[in-house]
Parts: sequence; structure tokens; C-alpha cells
Amino acid sequence: MTTTSVAMPVSQQPLMLPILVGGFIAGLLDMTSAYVTFGRYMPIGIAGGLVGPAARHISPGLYILGLAIHYLIAFSAAAAYCLASKKLTFLREHFLVCGLVFGIVFFLFMNLVVLPLSAYHAMGPYTYRGLVQVLVAHMFLIGLPISTSLRMFSR
Repeated sequence: MTTTSVAMPVSQQPLMLPILVGGFIAGLLDMTSAYVTFGRYMPIGIAGGLVGPAARHISPGLYILGLAIHYLIAFSAAAAYCLASKKLTFLREHFLVCGLVFGIVFFLFMNLVVLPLSAYHAMGPYTYRGLVQVLVAHMFLIGLPISTSLRMFSR
């Protein structure tokens, strides 16, 4: 009896580890940034996007809901990037540039699609400085960790 080893093509390798690691790191970095910027009740604001004005009554349940929604979004972003990389192989090969661009795309998606559909309907006005800070934060704290985890864990 003989055994043969078959190497999986790059596009067939499992993506669960890069999704979990990238989503967790991006969520953690973004959450830390948001805590510094908006304070400790920031998860209540996230939960408010789902429950609306009921979020004015602070509770541990709303706090946990906000954290869960935040990480759901981070893991969804990681999953979208990793799944797209199966067809768009340049996402793995040029992970630095693609991760930074993905951070910008993620920011635009959140601000032009998700927030207008939320119960708060949160939109601007933005100052130039604030917009640049948020874009840079999304590039380096969300896009880059996701693309780097894909690069590191999908070889």
C-alpha cells in the first residue's frame, strides 16, 4: 500500500484561522481606539444602532450586545476579505496595500450603508481632521490586521 500526499492549491486552503485571528485583532484594536475616543459607554452606542432610543437606559445587557455587534462586524469584515481572496489572489500577494485600501472600503461601507440603516441614522458632519483620523484608524487598525492575518495563516 502506498500513500501520496496532495498539496492543496492556495485557493483551497481553509480560511477559518485567518478569519478568526484577523477579526479578533481588528475588533480588539478598533474597540481600543473607540474606547479612547468615545469613552467606556461606546458599546452602548453600538447597541443603540440596533435597539434605537432604548439604548438611553444603560444596562449590562446593552453593553454586551454592543460588544457582540462590534465583533460580529469585525469577523464579517475579515470573512469578506478572506473569501474575496479566493478569487482575487492579489489580496494575498499585495497584502499591505490591499489591507490599507480595504480599511478605507470598510469605512465607506460602514458610513454609507450600515450607519444610515441603523436606528440612530448617524451621519456626519465631519471635520477634515476627524475624517483623516478615522480613515487612518480603519486602514491600520482594521484593514491591515485582517490582510496580514490572511497572509500569515493561509500559506
